[in-house]
Amino acid sequence: MTYALPANIADRPITVIGGGTLGRRIALMLSLQGAEVRVYDTSLAVARAALEYIATQRHRAVEELGGNPAVRLAATDDLVDALRDSWLVVESVPDKLGLKQAIFADLDQLAAPDAVLASNSSSFSSAEFIGGVNSPERVLNMHFYMPPEVRSVELMSSGHTDPRIIELLMAELPKYALKPHRVRKQSAGFIFNRVWAAIKRESLLVVAEGVAEPQDVDALFADLFKSEITPFRFMDEVGLDVVLDVENNYCEAAGVENKSAPMLQEYISNGWLGVKSGRGFYNDYS
Repeated sequence: MTYALPANIADRPITVIGGGTLGRRIALMLSLQGAEVRVYDTSLAVARAALEYIATQRHRAVEELGGNPAVRLAATDDLVDALRDSWLVVESVPDKLGLKQAIFADLDQLAAPDAVLASNSSSFSSAEFIGGVNSPERVLNMHFYMPPEVRSVELMSSGHTDPRIIELLMAELPKYALKPHRVRKQSAGFIFNRVWAAIKRESLLVVAEGVAEPQDVDALFADLFKSEITPFRFMDEVGLDVVLDVENNYCEAAGVENKSAPMLQEYISNGWLGVKSGRGFYNDYS
């Protein structure tokens, strides 16, 4: 059966799968036009916490970025309810391949036939988890960074994605104050993450090897590049558990050892995940 692009998208819900650090930020941005946004998580408490985050941040986001003051949000741990009639589904769960493969097989079965199924994966191409999907032409990568502060989104085909979906999202996402960028061929790490991966890996290694402290690396980076965003502060924002997952994926794909893994695992074992836990490489988050 030929895939048809979603119709009447202005009147249909949007679903975000995963209410964690990035999922709730994605949901915030996709709520700006007043569409019903549903946050699904296997933990209803996490889904509800995502809505609480949106409630505290949305007024400022609308003031700064524009949008509809009216908001329609729902938190659920029922996947069928979460997906009902949604035109866009964005997956934002931990970067574990088996988990994503299982989720996309479920989404393909349960979502509306015309729904766009997008993954926010930081390191996996959507081509890697469409084996159980009957309609791979509606699956793609839709990689966010850290909205609303960083609003770029990279769109990458799975190799089977209907090109009209990329065109649709390139046109629609700016309405949500997002900045879409087309990845023109399949690329592990998309565009920016390929560059960032090299910076991140060497930053981690100079600390793991005892060459420098995180503060030294960040101070040099800020001075030399005149940047307010620095490697270790940014990793704390992302979450050190996410950083470890992504680094493990890259190193496995490259066939090399992740030499920073022991240091990251020690932080994680101590409960120091970054901003979301109150402590990471830095201990000044209130």
